[in-house]
Amino acid sequence: MADAAHARTLDVVTFGCRLNAVESAMMREAAATAGLSDAILVNTCAVTAEAERQARQTVRKLRRAHPGRQIIVTGCAVQINPATWSTMPEVDRVLGNAEKLTQEAYRTGTRIQVGDIMQAREDATSLPPDLAGHSRAFLQVQTGCDHRCTFCVIPFGRGPSRSVPAGDVVSRAKGLVDAGYNEIVLTGVDLTAWGAELPGRPTLGALCRRLLRLVPALPRLRLSSLDPVEVDDTLLGLLGDEPRLMPHLHLSVQAGNDLVLKRMKRRHGRDDVLRLAERARARRPDIVFGADLIAGFPTESDAMFDDTLRLVDETGLTWLHVFPYSARYGTPAARMPQVPAELRRTRAAALRAAGTRRAQALLESLVGQRASIVMERDGTGYTEHFARVRPTQAFAPRALVEIEVTGMEQSMLTGRPTQREAA
Repeated sequence: MADAAHARTLDVVTFGCRLNAVESAMMREAAATAGLSDAILVNTCAVTAEAERQARQTVRKLRRAHPGRQIIVTGCAVQINPATWSTMPEVDRVLGNAEKLTQEAYRTGTRIQVGDIMQAREDATSLPPDLAGHSRAFLQVQTGCDHRCTFCVIPFGRGPSRSVPAGDVVSRAKGLVDAGYNEIVLTGVDLTAWGAELPGRPTLGALCRRLLRLVPALPRLRLSSLDPVEVDDTLLGLLGDEPRLMPHLHLSVQAGNDLVLKRMKRRHGRDDVLRLAERARARRPDIVFGADLIAGFPTESDAMFDDTLRLVDETGLTWLHVFPYSARYGTPAARMPQVPAELRRTRAAALRAAGTRRAQALLESLVGQRASIVMERDGTGYTEHFARVRPTQAFAPRALVEIEVTGMEQSMLTGRPTQREAA
């Protein structure tokens, strides 16, 4: 379970990505405005079979713990396969990804409301930033995906790519800064596809440049996951020209072997990732990369996996999100020759160990340096490079604090405020 936000009579349980977290806040508001009470909303994820299993298990536990409350399930797993969820005896109602955001869906008593998400054309302008419980504002600027990676079902849960117009993004960002947020994170299902269907086909780099120019009071702008082949020249230029754009890019790499990438139907090759890292470092030598990686994709041999493992060091990937391959029903990859599950787990563990080693090296390199951190509610903060720090002095959530990094405690830095902050 990724998150559970509790109210007296209306609870929301959220699985999966930042976008789901944003939408859960809107679901709560829509349901409350519609007059729904004494209910639990479960917002599911479909990225892996394990995510779905956990959601089903949670629904069963919720029913045992709350026999009299209404349980409404929604999210990507439900959108893709509503029949599976509607037949669960623990579930009272089933809503699709579009329906879950509307007040009307909570007013009616219709048990199954799941429309054709592939016909969705609305953008994400109605979605609020993810404010609840976070000290950094997660601002969704795009939703949906037009690509068809052979392992992925998310396009069938989210529909086609739709972008929030730049003017609306700027307006929201100004409001967030006025509300006291010092860092905004731009998010989307396929973030680098932003603008592709808008007039003039603007790029994500153009959006970032406009946002930073028109919201000069914004101290920090960070980006969520990026497709390596879609990182445009304007965005790379901003890395060198605009210090408020954080030196931290998270890349949707998935694999480091060209044949595996081809079988995944990715649009980049191994060399594309290496070249992007080289170009980004030329603009911002201190840049740090994160990456999504899949271990044990169908047909992946030991040699193919070794290419991915070597790419971690060759590219300098540091903050790794590693997933053992999970077969999703109906995808082309599910029909390919499968790697044994135990071998997938072993390879995933090797990738995670490589990521841990690189992360430790980064943290060690930051000891003795100064950094700025945005404070979280738990008393820690994140540096420009997304390294976590626990300062010796308490500061309010959202505060932007300058510190001197003094040491490490396991996988976290420690630091003291500079004399300016201490004063």
